[in-house]
Amino acid sequence: MNSKSKIVGLGTYLPHRKLTNYDLEKMVDTSDEWIVRRTGVRERRLAEKEEFASDLAIKAVKNLIERPNIRVDDVDMVIVATFTPDYFTPTVSALVQGYFGMEAAGTMDINSGCTGFVYALCVADSLITAGHSKKVLVVSSEVASKVLDYSDRNTCVLFGDAAVATLIERTNDKGSFIASYFTSDGKLAQNVACSNLSAKVNGQEVRKERIFQQEGKLLYEYVVKNIPDGVCNLLKRSNMTLGDINWFVPHSANLRMIKVICERLNFPMEKTLVSNEFYGNTSSASIPLAIWMALEESQIKSGDKMILYGFGAGLTHGGVVIEWP
Repeated sequence: MNSKSKIVGLGTYLPHRKLTNYDLEKMVDTSDEWIVRRTGVRERRLAEKEEFASDLAIKAVKNLIERPNIRVDDVDMVIVATFTPDYFTPTVSALVQGYFGMEAAGTMDINSGCTGFVYALCVADSLITAGHSKKVLVVSSEVASKVLDYSDRNTCVLFGDAAVATLIERTNDKGSFIASYFTSDGKLAQNVACSNLSAKVNGQEVRKERIFQQEGKLLYEYVVKNIPDGVCNLLKRSNMTLGDINWFVPHSANLRMIKVICERLNFPMEKTLVSNEFYGNTSSASIPLAIWMALEESQIKSGDKMILYGFGAGLTHGGVVIEWP
């Protein structure tokens, strides 16, 4: 990739309401010990009743522009990754653009489930590298709590709500993006589904309209089998090895799953960034949230090489290799 763009800042918004494992013990047949052992999650944040993806996104952008030398009034494109938009239309990105009065900005939403953030990063880098844009705002904003069945312990224990805003600008120096790789298997689409207009996926009935559901066992097996190979394909495209990588940032779906992936890659967990322990699976927001957490702890240094790899609904998976500016 002849990248001409770099990441210049991150901002976050985490809803104030917490849902702990002990709260869930009162709601479904589960326990803190079971949830931690199976998923690594201890608590998650939930949006308020009248708080939606656009609200979280706007608050994340507000947090972003509180940082020194960050402005968004001259953004050329707003890209929002979400599978839980407020409406079919208008898009969440249009609502964000309108709120901040970014008059010269185009807008688009991307729905690739938990892979959405890395897709959005690649689109942003492509727009800048091709000369279409000089500055792109990428926001991952998810309110999974709006579509969860809180009587289903297999899904409600996993997910939380969050938003992360990432600003990407054109640079005359070396760009942040080194390589990318994406693939998908739509034949398995019905295994992660949230119905809306259609009650069927691949001809199969979806259990409840507007309620998220997934086949956990199948997904676990798919991920631990396919994601290590995907990471290796990404490394080949970058002409790098895992020894060149400072940080691996996978989608924070399930800590047990991530540990297996790292074991199969022979990559240390100490160099793997995750965000699900106190925030749950935040879908497309989980990767940038893990990066934000590491930046807050001063773990990531300029020049660090990072693999960001998402996987989820579609079924989709893929990622990017970046160098932190």
